Amino acid sequence: MTTYKKLIAKQFNQDFRSAVEIVEVSLTDPTDSEIVIRNKFAGVNGGFDTLICRGEVPYINPTPPFDLGVEVVGKVVAIGNNVTDFKVGDPVQTIMRGGGYREYQVVDVSQAIKIPEAIPEVLTLMPTGVSSVLALEQVGEMKSGETVLVTAAAGGTGHIAVQWAKLAGNHVIGVCGSDAKVELLKRLRCDRIINYRQENLDEVLKKEYPNGINLVFECVGKKTFDICVDNLAMRGRLIVVGFISDYGKNPEQVQQSRIYGKLLWKAASIRGFLNPLYKEYMPAARDRLFDLFYSGKIQVAIDPTEFRGLESIPDAVEYLIGGKNCGKVVVRF
Repeated sequence: MTTYKKLIAKQFNQDFRSAVEIVEVSLTDPTDSEIVIRNKFAGVNGGFDTLICRGEVPYINPTPPFDLGVEVVGKVVAIGNNVTDFKVGDPVQTIMRGGGYREYQVVDVSQAIKIPEAIPEVLTLMPTGVSSVLALEQVGEMKSGETVLVTAAAGGTGHIAVQWAKLAGNHVIGVCGSDAKVELLKRLRCDRIINYRQENLDEVLKKEYPNGINLVFECVGKKTFDICVDNLAMRGRLIVVGFISDYGKNPEQVQQSRIYGKLLWKAASIRGFLNPLYKEYMPAARDRLFDLFYSGKIQVAIDPTEFRGLESIPDAVEYLIGGKNCGKVVVRF
């Protein structure tokens, strides 16, 4: 009987590396409506990975041990008797909790998405890029002619958000933390790039954007979040897409005036985005992204650091959480 390896969370733990282990399991044959996929590339979502291993994802209540990883690209290696839409060798993607950090997966055919080719760029388009599109359009109600600020702008989600806001005809500010990330944002035609390690974000915004920011795509949290709130324009909107500065750490206790004192007088708003709550919009957003990617109108950045095999996943998670990535972090199998 064929066996394969997967990464599981053996226990809840504040430290991702201490929470996980690699186990070997048997590969089952597909039922009539299932396919077997050999995983090739898995996307790393350090924030979600860390929070779920801490038991801090409110809409999920897993009991250890449980499978990890969400997004993966691979190829079909076996099909069930009733499967007609897929054949052996087809490139596919799955986006479901527990399907990513493993060498093989057996899934119902309804869970598989046929894709043009099994390349890591697909992981940046779906679901990462789709999240950028839905957050900006559905939650942020992005228009044209606005000033849009993207934090963690050179990350997997952020660099797609930058391009989407530019395509919509906006002035885009990208916030990042290294020279390599600055160069990436230059290639993406970002209008103003702020390296927060070399410039004071608050001072730059107050001096260069005295009327404030219309729309903020915020992924960082802590001080960056506070600065973005302070610099919202009249009727400005801030989308909370994540708070990576808090992932894997004890939450910071904040003592300051309640935030409604900052929002009311500007008629500004803070809005949360969570991908699973916008599923009905995903297929159309995915198709738009794929069309733009294959027509050369959107660039996809894959972080050049190579992570290979299940053993490398803890390193990849820490690398992403540490803000070292430039583009999407991918593990290769």
